[in-house]
Formats: sequence, C-alpha cells, structure tokens
Amino acid sequence: MNLLQRWFSKPGAVRRWALASVIANVGIIVTGGAVRLTESGLGCPEWPKCTEDSLVATPEMGVYGAIEFGNRVLTWVLVTIAVGALLAAWRRVPRRSSLVKLAFGACLYVPVQAVLGGITVWTGLNPWVVGLHFLASIPLVALSFALYVRSGEPDGEVVPLVPRPVVLLSRGLVATAAAVIVLGAIVTGSGPHAGDADTPRNGLDPALMSQFHADLVWLLVGLTVALIAALHAVKAPRPAIRAAYVLLVVELLQGVIGYTQYYLDLPVLLVGLHMLGAGVLWVAVVAVPFSLRRREPSTDAVPLHYEIHGEREGDVIVDRTEREQGDVAEDDEAKEPAV
Repeated sequence: MNLLQRWFSKPGAVRRWALASVIANVGIIVTGGAVRLTESGLGCPEWPKCTEDSLVATPEMGVYGAIEFGNRVLTWVLVTIAVGALLAAWRRVPRRSSLVKLAFGACLYVPVQAVLGGITVWTGLNPWVVGLHFLASIPLVALSFALYVRSGEPDGEVVPLVPRPVVLLSRGLVATAAAVIVLGAIVTGSGPHAGDADTPRNGLDPALMSQFHADLVWLLVGLTVALIAALHAVKAPRPAIRAAYVLLVVELLQGVIGYTQYYLDLPVLLVGLHMLGAGVLWVAVVAVPFSLRRREPSTDAVPLHYEIHGEREGDVIVDRTEREQGDVAEDDEAKEPAV
C-alpha cells in the first residue's frame, strides 16, 4: 500500500482527518489567545509578511516576533489538515458528495480566517476585529465536527430519536452557547489583555460586560439541566443523555475557571485555560443535536463487501438475499399458530 492509499484511502480516513481538524481548530484558538496574552499581537507588524523586508520573524524581533510568527505558521497546519480531509473524502469508496462538500467548505473557510488575522494586524489590533478573528474559528470547529459525525453515518433519511420540542430545546442550547461565546469575546475586548501594550480597548465597562456574560452562562446551564430532564422523561437513547451530561460537566468546569479568573484579576494562565474551555464547550454543545437523531442507510446506496473493501465508516454492509430470506422466515414464524 503506497503512501497515498495509507493516508487517504484506508477505512476511516475521512473520520480521522476530520477529528484532526476539530483538534487543530480548537488548538489555534488557544495559540491565538497566547499571542494576545503575551502581548505578541504585533510581534510581526506586517501581513502577509512579518516585516516589510522579511517573510519570517528575525532574531532581532525577539520572543514576541517568534510567538506571533509561530501562530501564523499554525494556519498552514490547518490548511494541510483541511486539504487532507478533502483528499480523503474524494478518494473514499464509494464517494459521498455530502462529505466532499463539507471538506471543501472547510478548505475555503480556513483562508478567510487567515485574512481576518491579517486585518487585525493592519488595524493595529482593533479589539472588535480581534474578537471577530476569534469568533471566525467557531463556525470552522462546527464544520469540522459535522464532517466527523457525517463520516461515521450513512447518507439516508434523518430519523429523530426524541420528540420535536426536545430537538428545538437542543437548538436553543446551541444558540445560547453561541451568544455566550460572542459576549465572552466582547468581555475580552474590554479587559486588560489587548495583545499589545499600546492597543486601545473597546470602551465598554468590563464589570458590566462580565455580568451579562455570567447571566448568559447561567441561562445555558439552566437549559442544559432542562434538556437532561427532558431526555430522561422521553427515555432518549443513552448516547444522547451522555452527550448532555458531558456538556453540563464542561459548562460547570468552564464556569469555575471563569469566576476564578475574574476574582483573581485575570491571570494569564487561567485566561488561557478559559479560552481552551470555550473551544471544548463549543464542541460539546454542537455534539448534542447530532446525538438526538440518526440516519437510515440510503436504499440506493452502493452495497459493499467485507472481503473486498473491508470496514468503511458510514456504510452498512447489506446482503439483500439474506435480508429478504430473513424477512420471509420471520413472516412464517408469525403465521404459525401458537401451541
């Protein structure tokens, strides 16, 4: 098996690349936070070059230049992973257009995020642009997670596992979590960690913004508890209940970090952990709606054979003859009179 087959054609290749994309996109949230927390935001004062005369950071620029340029290099890691996921989706047998579209969307989105990073440099780390650059990672994480989930299920009809009101509650949960993250970025823009000592803040009251942010967090926790109660009431599948409990645990841990950093005057380490928690929280909340439904195998899907193709993610191996014989046998048993 050559290198191309090993990395892009083996069973489960799409799923592994998608998981790598989720991890990398959460990771760049943390490294972007590290740039801001170390006041390295203008360590490379130009974009796309680091300086007018150099594409990369120079020794004279010191640690700030190295940190900022290192974060820029990580963007190419995201590009590599996105392209890898697209190649794996394209070479998959049988090819599924849904996976190719998701992977292609991620490939297009990563450069957009990079350009936003350049605009933050051009605007001298304007706090609103910096916040937008952070928030640009949130849809990309969701897109990567969707690719991860979809690569592990067939392309057939979506079958809800819970009543519609519970599904709507889960969607409200996602919307509330998004609002929490947006307001968290606004709080950051009003706080002390600007990315550079001379960068102005957004002018909003940090205490007031933090209070609004905390209020939304408590609403999110309350909705999560309500969802857990609803899932138990409707006897939802165990994976769905487990996903809701995982979300609640992440919320509580993130809340502890948030309150602690606030009362300790925002130490750098805790702020960094809080940014990591934001990425993990988003993954956990996006996972909930996916856990509330499943997809049936498509009736016109190309059947695979174990001996030829091995195990493939998202495919159901179907022997139509055996299935029809099994259905006939069940009908015959049902017709037999009870003794």
